[in-house]
Amino acid sequence: QVELVESGGGSVQPGGSLRLSCAASGSIFSIKAMGWYRQAPGKERELAAMISSDSSANYADSVKGRLTISRDNVENTVWLQMGSLKPEDTAVYYCNVDVVIKAGYAMKYWGKGTPVTGSS
Repeated sequence: QVELVESGGGSVQPGGSLRLSCAASGSIFSIKAMGWYRQAPGKERELAAMISSDSSANYADSVKGRLTISRDNVENTVWLQMGSLKPEDTAVYYCNVDVVIKAGYAMKYWGKGTPVTGSS
């Protein structure tokens, strides 16, 4: 069993910053990709940022230059540094981690989500 614990969400004024974190624990052999998805009210969940095991990162066009994803492969933690927040960044942010449980067997896990509100 793998558990993801997210933290760091909250309310911030436009232009402000937040840092989200997600720590994975449990039966982990290794971790492949780690990512942050978000779901705004009334919209489908979408990818915000993804980072591979070698720290190669990809971002949605809407967040490029404002959000930075990073990870610690020892602590099994992924962060999302959010800057220059806009009202349209308001969403519940979900951590997603591709965990190798044992050699040749991997599963994707979701966190419970942490809300981010970017409004004045």
